[in-house]
Amino acid sequence: MGESIWFIDAVARETTLFAAVGLLIGGVDDFLVDLVFLIGRWRRGGRPRLTLATLPPPHRSGRIVVFVAAWDEVAVIGNMLTTAVQRFDHPDYRIYVGLYPNDRGTIRAASAVAERDPRIRLVIGTRDGPTTKADCLNTLWHALQRDDARTGVATKAIVLHDAEDVVHADELRIFDALIEQHDYVQLPVLPLVNRRAQLVSGHYADEFAEAHAKQLVVRTALGAGMPLAGTGCAITPDILAVIAAERGGDPFDATSLTEDYELGLRMADLGARGLFARIDDARGGIVAVRAFFPGTIDAAVRQKTRWMTGIALAGWDRTGWARPLAFADHWMRMRDRRGPLAVVVLAMAYCALPVWALAAVLHWYIGSSPAPGGWPGLWLLAVNTVLLLWRLGTRMIFTGRSYGLREAFWSLPRFVVGNFVALNAAPRALVRYIRMLRGAAPVWDKTSHEFPDAPAMGPATSPAIVSTDLP
Repeated sequence: MGESIWFIDAVARETTLFAAVGLLIGGVDDFLVDLVFLIGRWRRGGRPRLTLATLPPPHRSGRIVVFVAAWDEVAVIGNMLTTAVQRFDHPDYRIYVGLYPNDRGTIRAASAVAERDPRIRLVIGTRDGPTTKADCLNTLWHALQRDDARTGVATKAIVLHDAEDVVHADELRIFDALIEQHDYVQLPVLPLVNRRAQLVSGHYADEFAEAHAKQLVVRTALGAGMPLAGTGCAITPDILAVIAAERGGDPFDATSLTEDYELGLRMADLGARGLFARIDDARGGIVAVRAFFPGTIDAAVRQKTRWMTGIALAGWDRTGWARPLAFADHWMRMRDRRGPLAVVVLAMAYCALPVWALAAVLHWYIGSSPAPGGWPGLWLLAVNTVLLLWRLGTRMIFTGRSYGLREAFWSLPRFVVGNFVALNAAPRALVRYIRMLRGAAPVWDKTSHEFPDAPAMGPATSPAIVSTDLP
């Protein structure tokens, strides 16, 4: 029994030490981001944030084209398009919807709305789906190129949206004004909290509230490359044309699982000017994209698996470390890729807890005392406890700023849910990455979507505009 207890004590001590060192490194890393953010806020002083009222008008208003890639979106695409055309406040825009010939349900749902509004353009590709989202976006790009050449109308900006997005009425006005001075502009993404799945869907709200109110702000302030969120972003056709010329005509990398992340970094590498824009609207809120994110553990794990595979594993191979001596960019990319290692540290921490409990029970049973852990371990635990409390506090603050006090308190149990999702996603991401290394083709592994309301469609005004992407 004595040797068994000694072995259990050793396992508890070593796993705790490994986890404590890893958590310390991650905690200090997060704290440095917080410190840069606070210094930036202090230097900014009391200067008011840009609002719609103070937004300078564009020198020359132009056509804005919205790309919506859709595969198996019959449940949401009709409501999304109806809401978009009802809300968008801009004199000249078009919505291009990318569809697949074998997805008849989504085609019918999108056509029902397109028949009532000539600004909706349905583009059906030649390949059956699913391919990848990037491949679908390339289909839309080529359709737009042909349309611009035929009509002689130059597109000013291309906006990316997902099929489940609730758009903001004023976003196209913002893009029209800001894209004149920048090559790409990203608006915040604020997930909607599904009351039927408060813990799972809500943990996305907590993560995005912090990422899009602090982390992207720090990233742009340091001059690091800004990855796109894949939705709520505008890009100039010129910079996309440059990238398309590099890739044989396609601006979006069809072999990527996270084409939005990689596109933002590629544009930064080319010296493109990016802007993360947090702008107050007339009602005192933020101009942002809103949508329901997965509400079940299985769907959340699948989505986080794709993100972790595309950003932390395959993305490392594909995007590298950017320009030499670009230390801010190196730091941010390192943070992007720390997910799998952080999960190992987290798993070790969770494993250490029952081992310590087992050791305590055995020592109680035989009437012995646990061996002292030593002052380095105790100091590490104390510092990590402070860093954890700081992390939970900042998470509550940023969630509360975007969603209110009630959701701020919900962010505490959702912190554990987020850890559970990450722990389950990491091994799946590793398996998927190994398959990719062995030649497996990437496919659009999307999750089912919901839309928060079902607006009534207006009267028919014109037939749908449907094309097939022919070579």
